[in-house]
Amino acid sequence: MKFAFMKSHVHKFKVDQMAKVFEVSRAGYYKYLQRKPGVRAARALALLAKIKQIHQGKRRNYGSPRVHRELLKQQEQCSRRYVARLMRQHGISSKIRKHWKKTTRSNHDPARIAPNLLAQNFTVAAPNLAWVADITYIWTREGWLYLAAVMDLFSRKIVGFSTSANIDTALVLRALEQAVCHRQPGKGLIHHSDRGSQYSSDQFRNFLWKCGIRPSMSAKGHCYDNAVAESFFHTLKTEHTNFCEYASRAEAAASVFEYIEVFYNRERSHSTLDYVSPAQFEQAYCESRLKLAQPAIEAIIL
Repeated sequence: MKFAFMKSHVHKFKVDQMAKVFEVSRAGYYKYLQRKPGVRAARALALLAKIKQIHQGKRRNYGSPRVHRELLKQQEQCSRRYVARLMRQHGISSKIRKHWKKTTRSNHDPARIAPNLLAQNFTVAAPNLAWVADITYIWTREGWLYLAAVMDLFSRKIVGFSTSANIDTALVLRALEQAVCHRQPGKGLIHHSDRGSQYSSDQFRNFLWKCGIRPSMSAKGHCYDNAVAESFFHTLKTEHTNFCEYASRAEAAASVFEYIEVFYNRERSHSTLDYVSPAQFEQAYCESRLKLAQPAIEAIIL
């Protein structure tokens, strides 16, 4: 331990001074430096290098649980507790999370309020059965940039989103139109949101009806009714936008686009999905469906 301390502080103190304080010889210290690490130490160093690589590759957003799962994917046998200890010893941690708050104007006209069809049931069996939507805001030097997003509850994938300087119906409508265009959902899809005036407007409700989408809304004052959508915005802000200073709305919009399309949907592992990304989760689902249908396809061909 004395030699280890000397090695880590050699840039601050002279070797002679530290050797005198610890009552050890300079020769013993230099012999320590030449000593090769033991098997356990070498193993720890190799594992630490992989941990650092994963942590940096995932934008420093991963804590020990996600880093551990990435190591397991690489066939690295280690315990989560050991990974956490190594990360703690070397000051490796996920980004500091900051508090945030969300505000939207609710529409209290009973005729425009849809029933809560989800009832906090956020688990669905297949894609395009239930989507959740919400709005948040991001500060730039030009003023607020508003972001509307639509998420598929099956895979937690963001299937549509839009940004604007205005928090209006057009904002949420563009996000939904993008989702419908990309996913082509069947009739009966549930679209869940809060009671914001944007979601209860005639224009938005008419588009839902035209697409055969069933509207669903949170109960008044029940933030947990749309917890999954709000959780996504929390992740976006605490992992990404809270650490950025945007000079313009255009810069912020490009940054959000890159985070969602490149990282969140395709790379970031999700604990609800057994630590795979939304895109990987959907791909696995499609492959399993194709495998089940293979005998029927072969029978038709033959």
